[in-house]
Amino acid sequence: MTSGVVLAVCLGPGGIPKTPVESAVVEELGLVGDAHRFHLHGGANRAVCLFAIEDYATLRRDGVPCADPGTFGENLLTEGLDYAALRPGDELAVGDEVRIAIHDVREPCGTLRKLDRRFPDLMLGRSGFVCRVLRGGTVRAGMTIAIR
Repeated sequence: MTSGVVLAVCLGPGGIPKTPVESAVVEELGLVGDAHRFHLHGGANRAVCLFAIEDYATLRRDGVPCADPGTFGENLLTEGLDYAALRPGDELAVGDEVRIAIHDVREPCGTLRKLDRRFPDLMLGRSGFVCRVLRGGTVRAGMTIAIR
């Protein structure tokens, strides 16, 4: 599907998990109040991390404990958006204001190993995307997210 909904907006001090918040302001380098433990985890091309609730379900079936939004360090947990149809360069509208562009597939890293020793390999093919910000604004759960 070319559109979906934001189920959760998540922030953290660095590392995983991140914590769901009511809303967050998105700026060029990411969500205000969100931090990255390692410098390679952030930056303009990795400002927003997307993850699909549908991938939570497949990881749960593989025995991974992932009950809460933010478990995998995502900023926006979505539902209904067809991640298989997304490609680097695709632009997404989050609500009426925020615009992001997919930079790349999220590279799962060893930080995830604390969740399950099979990581990061277990996450290959279902790790989400990292995005750059084209236009900032406020994001909150319940907003639509759609390919532009």
